[in-house]
Amino acid sequence: MRTRTALAVGTTTYLAALALSYEAILRRRCLTWGATTDEVARIMPGDELPAAPDIITTRAITIAANPAAIWPWLVQLGPGRGGAYTYDWIENLLGLNMHSSNEILPQFQNLSVGDTFVLGKDGPKLRAVTIEPEQALVFASTDGHWVWAFGLYPSADGTRLVSRNRIVLPESGSLTRLFSRLIMEPGSWIMERKMLIGIKQRAERGKTPVADRPVEAQAG
Repeated sequence: MRTRTALAVGTTTYLAALALSYEAILRRRCLTWGATTDEVARIMPGDELPAAPDIITTRAITIAANPAAIWPWLVQLGPGRGGAYTYDWIENLLGLNMHSSNEILPQFQNLSVGDTFVLGKDGPKLRAVTIEPEQALVFASTDGHWVWAFGLYPSADGTRLVSRNRIVLPESGSLTRLFSRLIMEPGSWIMERKMLIGIKQRAERGKTPVADRPVEAQAG
């Protein structure tokens, strides 16, 4: 009994210390990788859904291409479609059936509001709720727990691709929430960072050169 008690106390202490270290040192970087202060503060389409999320992430990358060169890669996102441009082997260990395409797939370019796809057999169903071509794309889970928004913002160096997640954690105990913070948050950072880099690499391969854009768009 004493051994079990000591083990429980030791484990709890270790996890608490780990959580505090993550909060103090890594969490902001994890939640806002690549994003500027202004981008984190910016209101994006989808921010009204849900109204009070438990977790908000805003991650971003600069792509040396026009929004028109990036948009096709976004609209074909999803399992059985263009994939997620991340670590497919990890996605598939989770049963998500992701196969990231290196080509623009014409059959998946006609995304409409209300279209859905499911992440894995038991995963959330995502519905397209906002589609503003070459500007904004927002998916929301049908259970109301997750909103995933993308914004394309022309800049002097090409385009800023900003990805924002707004997540509501279902009612759960403290250990489940601790697991979400220490495992799921860093995991999402690793996967989304790879995704943003994957979209950047694909869009820049077939880009319209930045120099070919109107001067006013380059200065935006």
